Amino acid sequence: MSFNHGLNPGDTITNAKLRSIFKCGSQGGMRRSRETNTLVIVSDHIKALYEDRWENDILHYTGMGLTGDQSLSFMQNKTLAQSQTNDVAVYLFEVFEKKSYTYIGQIELADPPYQEAQPDQNGDIRNVWVFPLKIVGEAKPLTLPDTIIQKKQQRKEKEASRLSDEDLLKRVRYARKGSGTRQVNTSVHERNPYVAELAKRRANGLCQLCQEQAPFNDKRGNPYLETHHIVWLSKGGEDAIGNIVALCPNCHRKMHSLNLTSDIRKLEECTSKDFISF
Repeated sequence: MSFNHGLNPGDTITNAKLRSIFKCGSQGGMRRSRETNTLVIVSDHIKALYEDRWENDILHYTGMGLTGDQSLSFMQNKTLAQSQTNDVAVYLFEVFEKKSYTYIGQIELADPPYQEAQPDQNGDIRNVWVFPLKIVGEAKPLTLPDTIIQKKQQRKEKEASRLSDEDLLKRVRYARKGSGTRQVNTSVHERNPYVAELAKRRANGLCQLCQEQAPFNDKRGNPYLETHHIVWLSKGGEDAIGNIVALCPNCHRKMHSLNLTSDIRKLEECTSKDFISF
């Protein structure tokens, strides 16, 4: 089942144009249209509560419901969960810039939906439904300019720096441990900015390898330290607080140049401490 919308992957349209083509609503991340028998999925990387992420060509997309436990029988959660049998065609758009919707393609469930714990818009922990989605057929997700991912990462890092310690801890505790990956000009890892921010706060201005003060303060007046994954992401390391430390630039370069076993052990001792009490 498909709908002749006239778009090609990579086409960018306005919200008004999206609504006009698919005859759907203008708000929300899951927009059902009975007139065109479609469900439009919008993964908004600007203002969405959730951070949808690509992992090995699969988009892990969080369902509807901003507070309390989500239900798989609730509105468009049900539509998407039953999309393999209800003949509703599902289409994906991503938002990287305000008021700009990039068409990714027609999608389908790659695996059954699963549950995980996430903070809601009030900061309370609840169960949500996550939908693993893939592009229909043999097509791969859209290759993006690397500048888009860089800008997205910078926005998320800025957002993380503004969170309270309590909210930051919640984000980290319930974050997925794998790093998101997607194709840009080269394949890049989308690191969790909340984990990186927490690692810097835990270090309290000291390099966790040489134990010296950060060499200078950044523009916001915070000690300048760089985050480092003890087991590199490229070697299968987790993007989790137990695998990330904050280092001065010299020690960071040392780890990437030498990666000495004695230094690795020292850093592992740092992360073995209870990060809740940082």
